[in-house]
Amino acid sequence: MNETGSTPKGQEFEHMLGQSDRRVAQFEDLPRGFVERLQHILHGNPTLVPVIVLVAAIVVFGFVAGERFFSPFNLTLILQQVSIIGILAAAQSLIVLTAGIDLSVAAIMVLMSVIAGNLAVYMGVPTGLALLAAFAGGAGAGLMNGFLVTKVKLPPFITTLGTWSIFFALNLWLSGAQSIRSQDIDKNAPLLKFWGEGFAFMGARVTHGSLLMIAVFLVLWYMLNKTAWGRHVYAVGDDREAAELAGIQADRVLLSVYGLAGLVCAVAAWAAIGRVGSISPQSFYEGNLQSITAVVVGGISLFGGRGSILGALFGALIVGVFQSGLRLANVDVLWQVFAIGWLIIIAVAIDQWIRKVSK
Repeated sequence: MNETGSTPKGQEFEHMLGQSDRRVAQFEDLPRGFVERLQHILHGNPTLVPVIVLVAAIVVFGFVAGERFFSPFNLTLILQQVSIIGILAAAQSLIVLTAGIDLSVAAIMVLMSVIAGNLAVYMGVPTGLALLAAFAGGAGAGLMNGFLVTKVKLPPFITTLGTWSIFFALNLWLSGAQSIRSQDIDKNAPLLKFWGEGFAFMGARVTHGSLLMIAVFLVLWYMLNKTAWGRHVYAVGDDREAAELAGIQADRVLLSVYGLAGLVCAVAAWAAIGRVGSISPQSFYEGNLQSITAVVVGGISLFGGRGSILGALFGALIVGVFQSGLRLANVDVLWQVFAIGWLIIIAVAIDQWIRKVSK
């Protein structure tokens, strides 16, 4: 105190501060129900949904179809049947993660198979060089899509819808609407069929193409999860403006994504030749929709920036398991398509429900 008996202002402030509540502000941890906790778990682990669906589908169809479903022959057949669509789904996933969509992946794949086949079978170009030309062409086709999206500022849906028609027309023009026969490939360029070859495993035949599909997904998973480029892809897909404010060159990222997707489509072209055994300009006509189906069922958000590319692999396997199980259960093809349609709708509905956590 001073001579007047009052407390100086500085000491009064310190005195009041000493009596103040020193507790740190805390957020009340409200109890959550089972459904809300499940929603948060699935939001943090987007691949968990397709894994659960895949396991459930295997159990159900195994019960319905019995031993035939679990036979090594049938299980490896599922892998063979989804290998091409699976690789296309890997390419599609790259685009969808950036909040885009690519309706031209199957057309790029078939065009590159026609180019490689014509060069190697009819023009006498060494098969290795023909494949390199196809890989370059696939990357170029993807970069064309990327240029139209980033520089011309066209929506990805419209861009790839247009280029799908362009690539499909080129398929028919270069091939003369004629298939390259299996015998001609065997005679002049047998390397084109490499991914259709395989080896025996537990009484079944595993093709190299099935292993290629898994390898493609693992490589892309590493690129997306362990490199700066992968983090930039997710950032651009989640919020492009925020990514650009953070110093990410969004256009360059998108161009690289579209170019890489085109290259993956060219790899799928090589695998498709081995799978089918011939080259047809009109094969895999529904490949675009099937690749989108695998991506959606695999838990990758169509709004971009969320999901794991491995989910697309599980999505492709889910579709393959459904088709195989329904076929073994003697369900008509019409109702198989009906079931896949509902599968897509349910997958999108689950994605919308999970996304509510972040809002």
